[in-house]
Amino acid sequence: MKKVVVHAPGGFDRLVVESHPDPTPAPGEVRVSTRAAGVNFADCVVRMGLYQSAKDYVGWPITPGFEFAGVVSALGEGVTDLELGAEVFGVTRFGGYASEISVPRLQLLPLPKGLTFSQAATFSTVFLTAWYAVCELVRLRPKMRVLVHSAAGGVGSALVQLARLAGCEVVGVVGGPRKVQPALEQGAHAVIDKSAQNLWREAERHAPAGYHVILDANGPETLRRSYAHLAPGGRLVVYGFHTMLRKNAGRPNWLKLAWDFLRTPRFNPLEMTDHNRGVLAFNLSYMFDEVELFLEAMRFLVGERAQASGFEQACPDPLSSRARFDSFEFADYSVRSWTCCSRGSS
Repeated sequence: MKKVVVHAPGGFDRLVVESHPDPTPAPGEVRVSTRAAGVNFADCVVRMGLYQSAKDYVGWPITPGFEFAGVVSALGEGVTDLELGAEVFGVTRFGGYASEISVPRLQLLPLPKGLTFSQAATFSTVFLTAWYAVCELVRLRPKMRVLVHSAAGGVGSALVQLARLAGCEVVGVVGGPRKVQPALEQGAHAVIDKSAQNLWREAERHAPAGYHVILDANGPETLRRSYAHLAPGGRLVVYGFHTMLRKNAGRPNWLKLAWDFLRTPRFNPLEMTDHNRGVLAFNLSYMFDEVELFLEAMRFLVGERAQASGFEQACPDPLSSRARFDSFEFADYSVRSWTCCSRGSS
């Protein structure tokens, strides 16, 4: 098998394609011959050495990657409900950038009808993140006012779709004019281009009484103002801090990181109580033991309700968000994909 290995933190030059023996599935595991693997911004953070769960669970060296799709190539003891050659997609806590991968059976699902390997491989991370944010942490209701930062990105576009599916009034925020139309096509009622418009003035214009839910993965650039624009009873959901990382060279700027850490807001529980506002945050890479939660999410996302809403058509197939293993030309795909992710152009 071949896999991408990162032996030490750094830039794109740390990506090394290596040959290793095929993994032997343990009891209850399934080995999958990978046809496509998703590339996410979190993978860039792993490679930089700044992803805490990667340090906690793996260390160095590490193979990034949270999601993949392919065909079953071997079954571990006790797995009787899958056949060799079955087409599947799934999730893994790191290790996804490999031509062969073994994971617990419950982390795999049949490839949905109508989806390619590439589409399925880029589905799980963004939609599970979005589902957990708006279906588990908050309870969306029709007519709720929802503000989604980075609304044309992977998780952002999934959040827009799920909020619109719940009947909410969705306002998206994007970082450039070319992202406005994609956010509208995903279901946003209005889109703010912060490169050409005053973000908070426009946000207030669309929701003078504030927002019931604001979803923010920017970090210190917007967190404080996002909190200030919550309506009474509103909740700010935090799932990333991508503006702390510069958008070039693929290496962290330690001085900027230190400054951004110092200016990250600390929310006062007494003030939150007085204003009836809440702040929620999460990282799904720490939640792989929550199998029932994963199955509940996937039943919703690829189940009858999602398909009835035309959900299959929402899965993109961009080069910038996938890496194929057909000919193992991974070095080229990974650098191009990671460059797009780190620049916010996925």
